[in-house]
Amino acid sequence: MNRKTMVLPALVGLLTSVLAGCGSADGAGSDGDAIVVGSTDLIEATDTAPAPLDPAQVYDVGSWGVMHNVFQTLMRMPRSGSTPVPDAARSCGFQDKQSEQFRCTLRKGLTFSNGHELTARDVVFSFERTLAIDYANGPQSLISNIDKVEAAGELEVVFHLKSPDATFPHKLATPATALVDSEDYARNKLRSGFEMSGSGPYEVSVETSENRLTKAVFTRNPKYQGAVEVGNSKVEMRFFPDAKAMEKALNAGDISALNRTLSPEQIVRLRDKIQGDVKLTESSGQEIRYLAFNTDAPGVRDKAVRKAMAQLVDRQALVRDVYQRTTVPLYSLVPTGTSAHTNSFHNTYGDPSVSKARKILRDADVSTPVKLTLSYSSDHYGPASTKEFQALRQQLNDSRLFEVKIQDVPWTKFRPAAAKGEYAAYGMGWYPDFPDPDNYVAPFFGPDNFLGSPYRNTTIEDVLIPRTRQQEQRTVAVRDFQQAQDIIADEVPVLPLWQGKQYVATRDGVTGAEWAVDDAGKLRLWELGRGVKG
Repeated sequence: MNRKTMVLPALVGLLTSVLAGCGSADGAGSDGDAIVVGSTDLIEATDTAPAPLDPAQVYDVGSWGVMHNVFQTLMRMPRSGSTPVPDAARSCGFQDKQSEQFRCTLRKGLTFSNGHELTARDVVFSFERTLAIDYANGPQSLISNIDKVEAAGELEVVFHLKSPDATFPHKLATPATALVDSEDYARNKLRSGFEMSGSGPYEVSVETSENRLTKAVFTRNPKYQGAVEVGNSKVEMRFFPDAKAMEKALNAGDISALNRTLSPEQIVRLRDKIQGDVKLTESSGQEIRYLAFNTDAPGVRDKAVRKAMAQLVDRQALVRDVYQRTTVPLYSLVPTGTSAHTNSFHNTYGDPSVSKARKILRDADVSTPVKLTLSYSSDHYGPASTKEFQALRQQLNDSRLFEVKIQDVPWTKFRPAAAKGEYAAYGMGWYPDFPDPDNYVAPFFGPDNFLGSPYRNTTIEDVLIPRTRQQEQRTVAVRDFQQAQDIIADEVPVLPLWQGKQYVATRDGVTGAEWAVDDAGKLRLWELGRGVKG
């Protein structure tokens, strides 16, 4: 998820839940029975992005983590597994062998939290609205393959696709397809501000300061009908300016949980803590971090420059020295743990080598040192980003083949500028919209790619992606995805750096923490509960 920019504000998803003792203030926060969750996600309204919680605008993991608990979708990813299940729908499925017509039957008696009935007309409205608003950097690219969506009665919805897409059920489980009330949302205009009304597991009330979300209180929605079981009656999210302030609030007992984004140092402190009630569980994650290139920009237009950078970057050093092994090196856009992953960049370039990089530039008649600025946004991707880009600068400059400068840009300026092609090379992150290799390939290529990149490859766009989307049996598509990864390694329109891990830390008595963050980094607040202290 960013497009889902990546639309990606986190280093790693870390959830630390602290149980309040009966009749005590131990981690209970100030709100009684509420499970209080802290976050450093920056969710704000700006002139260019006025609706930070409107499904037609939002395409970042932080906002999606809030929306995921309030809005309902036709499908939903289960607690475990990679096959979506019906949520607002009672059943869904393709109606043809070509995977071009998809039909859903809604549950009976669905209502929005405001009491309005949810019918097939609202479903049609929700999809047509997102496509009509067509917000720059928004999620509409996920559903742009819809040719027409129609209501076939009060409970039947039929999607007609422009081309086959076996991943369409997965897309119906993302907040990009959140269902909104046609009586409450304008058809051709974003809903400015932070108010939400949906049909999901929770109702929500919000508090803001200076156009930033500071608190969201989630109360179980008694009208919800869907696939999840809500394990609590109330959750409160509080948003902090940085990880230090959030950690301080935890230690003071002002919050009862932590989620996103902690520094590697904070993770190591929790991981190495021997005494106390905190338990840290580590598992693989699906977040990736990479350098993106404006392949029309001077300095990186020549493929040889990008290939030389791929030959020089030492991912092992980044993971060891910057992230203290809280991440793992990544040698493809498709991460490990995802079907079709292959280490294409390592297969192509091997270990870092100055001599090989020099030969690449010399054979292409590129003068050295190549002058280049690397741009990044530390207020979006966490406090380690500055150290990461300092390390990248040193790696490239130590080769004497590059003369690199770095610049840190606030996210509210960084993302629009990157999409307009103002940076030659810049740091981005990505959480998957859904667990399929398609979501690590298709969003990055084509005229509507979320980066706004001018790079084009007809084999990937016109052959491999369409062919993989015809395969409902995803294992059949593996070879084509691997070919796409090899092409990316050869032409380097993006340069993968590392893959995140996921950490869950809990205190004695907390339940549900192992399920509370999904593969895409979104919070499942309904999984949190209070158990009995051991």
